[in-house]
Amino acid sequence: MLSLLILASENPVEHVIDKPLPGLPITMHVMNMIVCAVLLVVTMMAAARAIGTGPESEGNERYITKSRFGQLIEVFVEYLMTNVIRPQLGEKANTFAPFLLTMFFFILYNNLLGLIPLQDLQHLLGLHTTWIGGTATGNIAVTAALALITFVVIQVNGVRSLGLGNYLKHYMGGAPPALAIIMIPVEIMGTFIKPFALAVRLFANMTAGHVLLATLLMFCTLGLKALGAFFGGGITIVSILASIPIMFLELFVAFLQAFIFMFLSTLFIAQLSHHHHDDHEHEHDHPPAPAGGHH
Repeated sequence: MLSLLILASENPVEHVIDKPLPGLPITMHVMNMIVCAVLLVVTMMAAARAIGTGPESEGNERYITKSRFGQLIEVFVEYLMTNVIRPQLGEKANTFAPFLLTMFFFILYNNLLGLIPLQDLQHLLGLHTTWIGGTATGNIAVTAALALITFVVIQVNGVRSLGLGNYLKHYMGGAPPALAIIMIPVEIMGTFIKPFALAVRLFANMTAGHVLLATLLMFCTLGLKALGAFFGGGITIVSILASIPIMFLELFVAFLQAFIFMFLSTLFIAQLSHHHHDDHEHEHDHPPAPAGGHH
């Protein structure tokens, strides 16, 4: 009974691999994403109602966010808009904010759901089939799909913002025409390396942390089976104590990787946005006036 209470498997990879669902044309990770999408819509609608301005009858209180969850979401959105999206995208910030914030919260919800041992809980309940569990963002197919969507947004924005001619010229990177044979292949590779890096970074970080945590918990079951309750219990205690800081690290990584994916997506979009080029030219045409003087 003690070994059954240890939420671990003898094979740590079981915690990260995807599994087909019997009788359904989807897998466990797809079910995770469906659940996260529903949670995202429901919770964000609730947060929007809490953040929204109330009726005039409430006086000044109508400007105050009504719930703690709404306040939390408001802090996240305000921080990302003020420190990441607006500084990079300028006047286009509101255009891309829905996409970038959706990416952030969708990845975050999937990362956090993956920290809940849903597979082990279903096994403890006697279910032979796990219907939900694991981490969808620990699946390279999922992260590749998210990166592909970002890639399309980046390139479409580049063509619309710069025009087709200037978009093609950016593959020269401002180098002389004589270097075209070098610059064009390098820039084309860079175009595809960016989404590849987004996909692999998120996949690798989420997978590595879960495998490490599952491996530590695996020693609980193996120690009890091999050494009995006395010596195995000591190994179990050490393994659980070592897992606690790893679990907190995983919680930090869940937020960090969602932020990094959104942050890099914002940078890649900004690199092909026209406003940076305009601002750069504006600074050259109209240099700032000296302090205390007149331009």
